[in-house]
Amino acid sequence: MRPLTEQDIRASFVNCSKGEAKRLAVPRDLGERPWDDLDFLGWRDPGAPDRSYLVTERDGRLTGVALRYPSSQRGFLHRSLCSVCLTTHPGGGVSLMTARKAGTAGREGNSVGLYMCTDLACSLYVRGRKAPESGVRFEESLTLEEQIARTRDNLFAFLDKLYA
Repeated sequence: MRPLTEQDIRASFVNCSKGEAKRLAVPRDLGERPWDDLDFLGWRDPGAPDRSYLVTERDGRLTGVALRYPSSQRGFLHRSLCSVCLTTHPGGGVSLMTARKAGTAGREGNSVGLYMCTDLACSLYVRGRKAPESGVRFEESLTLEEQIARTRDNLFAFLDKLYA
């Protein structure tokens, strides 16, 4: 992913108003992000514990999505699988992220959801740059490039539902 500016990020959101995009908390460490290892930029809102955001590039266009997730967490012994990167996590490491649909459907209250890594670090888990709390990922027969492509395809399939 190419490095993004705060202006790039705020202009990319498809499921919130321009005013909401202007007010949301953008990460202050954009210059320190591992851009070459990211398929999307994801972050949690420090001022709103139930909100997260992600921005990705697809066909040369940026798409930003405001997400919500429940604050209740599962017990440590419970394990869940991220639908994007297929990493398993104990406890609250995976959350149901919901996004208001784009356009009229979203203004009418329609939304879509997906189970994702709560910390939105899917790209780093796939590349082995970050280890899940359990310490391991399932060993796969796919190459790293194929795993990255699958992760992007899973994310894009979710984003497509915002417009359906």
